[in-house]
Amino acid sequence: MACVLEAPLRMSVLSEVTASSRHYVDRLFDLDPQKVLQGVIDMKNAVIGNNKQKANLIVLGAVPRLLYLLQQETSSTELRTECAVVLGSLAMGTENNVKSLLDCHIIPALLQGLLSPDLKFIEACLRCLRTIFISPVTPEDLLYTDATVISHLMALLSRSRYTQEYICQIFSHCCKGPDHQTILFNHGAVQNIAHLLVSTSYKVRMQALKCFSVLAFENPQVSMTLVNVSVDGELLPQIFVKMLQRDKPIEMQLTSAKCLTSMCRAGAIRTDDPCIVLKTLPCLVRMCSKDRLLEERVEGAETLAYLIEMDVELQRMASISDHLIVMLADYFKYPSSVSAITDIKRLDHDLKHAHELRQAAFKLYASLGANDEDIRKKIIETENMMDRIVNGLSESSIKVRLAAVRCLHSLSRSVQQLRTSFQDHAVWKPLMKVLQNAPNEILVVASSTLCNLLLEFSPSKEPILESGAIELLCSLTQSENLALRVNGIWALMNMAFQAEQKIKSDILRGLSTEQLFQLLSDSDVNVLMKTLGLLRNLLSTRPHIDHIMSTHGKQIMQAVTLILEGEHNIEVKEQTLCILANIADGTTAKELIMTNDDILQKIKYYMSHSNAKLQLAAMFCISNLIWNEEEGSQERQDKLRDMGIVDILHKLSQSSDPNLCDKAKTALQQYLA
Repeated sequence: MACVLEAPLRMSVLSEVTASSRHYVDRLFDLDPQKVLQGVIDMKNAVIGNNKQKANLIVLGAVPRLLYLLQQETSSTELRTECAVVLGSLAMGTENNVKSLLDCHIIPALLQGLLSPDLKFIEACLRCLRTIFISPVTPEDLLYTDATVISHLMALLSRSRYTQEYICQIFSHCCKGPDHQTILFNHGAVQNIAHLLVSTSYKVRMQALKCFSVLAFENPQVSMTLVNVSVDGELLPQIFVKMLQRDKPIEMQLTSAKCLTSMCRAGAIRTDDPCIVLKTLPCLVRMCSKDRLLEERVEGAETLAYLIEMDVELQRMASISDHLIVMLADYFKYPSSVSAITDIKRLDHDLKHAHELRQAAFKLYASLGANDEDIRKKIIETENMMDRIVNGLSESSIKVRLAAVRCLHSLSRSVQQLRTSFQDHAVWKPLMKVLQNAPNEILVVASSTLCNLLLEFSPSKEPILESGAIELLCSLTQSENLALRVNGIWALMNMAFQAEQKIKSDILRGLSTEQLFQLLSDSDVNVLMKTLGLLRNLLSTRPHIDHIMSTHGKQIMQAVTLILEGEHNIEVKEQTLCILANIADGTTAKELIMTNDDILQKIKYYMSHSNAKLQLAAMFCISNLIWNEEEGSQERQDKLRDMGIVDILHKLSQSSDPNLCDKAKTALQQYLA
């Protein structure tokens, strides 16, 4: 019998819950406005802190009815205000609740409500809008669909401290990227929000500060404007510095440090300004210490990494502040060992932030070690550092992987470390694995690191070659991503430097003539320069020059002609003439120049060019062609004399440029010998 009763019993419990919730919804349809108002007030009290009740009311269709009542002009202001309050409470539940509200077009209804003359109703609508916009499921662009909305919000800033708090919070959450920054800036955000930094309300000051931190981030226009704005006779940077003081709440210290950091990175404040050196940097270092909350340590380290990223003096200062390098090692110790944690909530919290902590530490180490050899040494000597980087390269989190690769890239600029720590830990293995299958963002940094690992003094060069790097790098040169093309060709250039003939042949085979031409006609000058650098490295040492020119001579001479005739800058043409000088140094290869009158005329033309670099490069070609000790030198000298080369050499021997003068005299001696 008990089995038979089980299902109906469950049903009755469910229907009881729904029935009790339905009672609230039904009252919204009462014909008596007073009863409707009381029903909304009772609903408000029922949903506070009760997510189950919120979900039930949404399922039972409370939202469309509340929105209808909110928009009805016949509804009393009190009723409309209470409806906005209930909708705001529903939005504070789960993300699914917010999605349901968005599906019912709540945002246009609330924005319309802002046109009301009643301040309490406006505040309720703004509070609800704030709750919806801070949810990750709400698209920020919904704020910008109607051009008049931002202007109206700016106008409402003066109404009350609540409108100020909510509107600033909406702006700071909906300002994502340069387009949003420009819209807010053009609507007078700086002027309208600046005076709120000295509000008597802490919440208003804090939200205004957050607004400026997102407006100024990577935005020179906003940063340059902020530096000259004053409130009550005090410039904004001075106000931000006051907010950095130790007696201020941590949230305020961190956010004002972010504002000053963005202004510094945009060039609005100098890196040696006391407000950066003596205030912002020490504040951010403090945020990395053990006694701060994990979230604060993450934000502090990431902001500090951004502040010092491009400035070696700031990197040096940070590295000797408060044992920062050692302090960061602690970021890798979360979560603490389970046995030491009795509090499950604490473990959950640690686990949640562990990825972010590692990411922040790697980022800051990367910035610290960007330029200074001594700092890199200190970082690498920090306990288990190389093992941590190697582990970071294979983490599941893309953000941690990217930060670990950035850190590795920064440290790979050290000749000493490439020869020691990088070799001891066989860093190239996990790096090659990362390069096999990763998003472009990671590929760009990983391939930059590989460029350094392929320098001739790096012990990793040989094992990388053996692991199939040539094929991988040749494929990168075909990428649509410019940075990957540059890195692919750069790494090949490093690989070809003083390499064996087999490696050079493998590179040429892997690239194919067609791809080489493609790279030499690339619209980006970096790609072109690195490709010419590769050719120059391939065409070094006589046996290699002769071998490569015997198999690819025709195509290479074609490419050289193409560039010397094209509209290219001085550096590109100089590099191309240096390639010709290398070819001229070959034993048999030089005949490819001597039998090509077009190329000879070009060399002659550049000997008389107005740019000394090009003249010098052309002279190297001539010197290599006429060198006495080599077979056939007499015939080559005669042919070049007939072309008028000797006359040009005489002129150049009188040059005021000592390099040109010496080179010309040395060449003329070959004719006299």
